[in-house]
Amino acid sequence: MKTAVYSATGQKLSDIELKPEIFEQKVNEGLIYQVVRAEMMNDRQGDAATKTRALVSGGGIKPWRQKGTGRARAGSIRSPLFIGGGTVFGPQPKYYDLKVPKKMKKAALRSVLSAKVKDKEVIIIDNLSFKEPKTKEAKQILEKLKIDKKTTILTEKADDNVDKSFRNLPNTRVLSLDKISSYAILDNQKLIITKEALKKLGEVLI
Repeated sequence: MKTAVYSATGQKLSDIELKPEIFEQKVNEGLIYQVVRAEMMNDRQGDAATKTRALVSGGGIKPWRQKGTGRARAGSIRSPLFIGGGTVFGPQPKYYDLKVPKKMKKAALRSVLSAKVKDKEVIIIDNLSFKEPKTKEAKQILEKLKIDKKTTILTEKADDNVDKSFRNLPNTRVLSLDKISSYAILDNQKLIITKEALKKLGEVLI
């Protein structure tokens, strides 16, 4: 399968052959679901925590004597019944990590990329570089490519100038190959891939 390669000014430069091993695979929705779910679960911190009555400080003695006061008996001010007492059944730290085999991750990525190409949501750009961070230039690139939707830009490696140029633009994300994930590739309406990143995809996914 061939697709066009565009310059940063939106001009078509040439055609490039997309590797069928990556971009012409059967879309396995069940596999994609499993991998994306695992990625989202692994992103959860799971560190929400409340103090039970055992963790609240104070309350070493009974707040008042057992009988004769006219009040309900109480054993500790750490009881959930008191202001500042412990919490009953509150959240505690929890690990949500789900492990997925590397082969499944790669297969899911190939499936996602194939779906993107099938839906004509992939744009190949010849080169993407900035001498210094320039949000205005980054915005012009998207305008020249006629992109006004949620966009992910896939680069070969992290570049501070590229990241800083695009990060202030709404609905735009820059992603380097070492951070690639099925969820990140799916979570957009347009996927821009640099020519260098496209070459390296074969090493990562095959």
